[in-house]
Amino acid sequence: MRFLCAAGRKAAICAGASQIALMASPRRLRCGMEIKMKIEDKEQDRKILRQHAETIIQKTIADVLPDRAVRKALEGLNLQGRVFVLAVGKAAWVMAEAAGDWLGTRLEKGLVVTKYGHAKGMIPRFSVIESGHPVPDENSVRAGRDAVHFVQEAEEGDTVLFLLSGGGSALLELPEEGLSLSDIQDVTGQLLRCGAEITEINLIRKKLSAIKGGKLAGYLKTAKAYSIILSDVVGGSEDMIASGLTYPDNSNPQEACCIVDKYGLKLPEHVENVLIRNAGAMKRSETGRVENHVVGSVRELCRAAARHAKELGYHPYLLTDSMEGEAKREGERLALLADSLDYKRPFALIAGGETVVKVTGKGLGGRNQELALSASRFLDGKKNVLLFSLGSDGTDGPTDAAGGMVDGETAGKLRALGLDIEEMLRENDAYHALQAVGGLIITGATGTNVNDVALLLRT
Repeated sequence: MRFLCAAGRKAAICAGASQIALMASPRRLRCGMEIKMKIEDKEQDRKILRQHAETIIQKTIADVLPDRAVRKALEGLNLQGRVFVLAVGKAAWVMAEAAGDWLGTRLEKGLVVTKYGHAKGMIPRFSVIESGHPVPDENSVRAGRDAVHFVQEAEEGDTVLFLLSGGGSALLELPEEGLSLSDIQDVTGQLLRCGAEITEINLIRKKLSAIKGGKLAGYLKTAKAYSIILSDVVGGSEDMIASGLTYPDNSNPQEACCIVDKYGLKLPEHVENVLIRNAGAMKRSETGRVENHVVGSVRELCRAAARHAKELGYHPYLLTDSMEGEAKREGERLALLADSLDYKRPFALIAGGETVVKVTGKGLGGRNQELALSASRFLDGKKNVLLFSLGSDGTDGPTDAAGGMVDGETAGKLRALGLDIEEMLRENDAYHALQAVGGLIITGATGTNVNDVALLLRT
């Protein structure tokens, strides 16, 4: 795990001025030393805050990796006959590796479907497919076909084990009859750009897919199947994780139509017809053979962050584990608490969940980067404060960054570079803004996916 950083240009200039003053009069010498000491003290404080943030991030991610949770869940399952393992999502590879190690020779075969760059090599007896996210691609459809054939291979006396995590909605796809991949891509793109919540996006996805909303379970021949689920959906809506591959779709046509109207989606007639037709397409009896177990969530992510902040001497305050809404607004709300007298210093304010970005520009970024950049406007000039926002899976939007980190100097540094924060936010270009001042968090694929966490440190 590495973090991008950049030396402060202003600090370098001031330090240079102090060195020049050392050759002047004793009075100027004393002034120069005072200036230098103040700069060094300030930089030391910033360095410590950043080190603390990095420590919290690293330890928190390690605590929510799904391998231990998968092994613990497997101990309580009654697995019969041959075991077939289908792992889907951003955390699929780590979950599959853990299951493979635990099952040993009982594992007949497995299939992993994960995001590009998230597979960490081959796993014995598993095939691995990487596909598109957040918009499905050709490999997503290939993976969908392979998944259907895979679950059909298990006979009545065997067990199919699903290992599901966030991201599965795009990674695994099979368009409903009458629809094409391009239809799915168009609708998904519209929903992402308009700032729809993930539950709204996944409700629509269920209607347009031949395998989501419990439909994949309809291909099972086995009498019993199990699903171990790592949750990335705020509010405990387990049927929305990976668009409910093993949960029935209990929604109705009106809900889908309301979402279309709410965001003004432009849908061709044949897509609208499928959307209306597929209301609760799977009956409960067809998914009743699947026993679902949720083993991880954003609540655990927040608790881990609080625990490790406390270890460093901060008073942790968990504000929420169901943060939603627009990223810019949530960044503002969190930053405005920096001077609050309601919390004992040094404090760590923690908010978990999943915000949205309403796309108005053509820049590059993600919800965590946008939250952090927005917050920097309200931390401007403040000392001894730092905020970061992080996607637990290691990817934030269509970027190589996991999120963003800002402090009281971020806004000033951007101004010195001639960059306007408001304009960068309008263009949804948080990535390049944060990159310019060393504010990107880059972890690489972490192997887990339990939403996002934002944390404000104040000393």
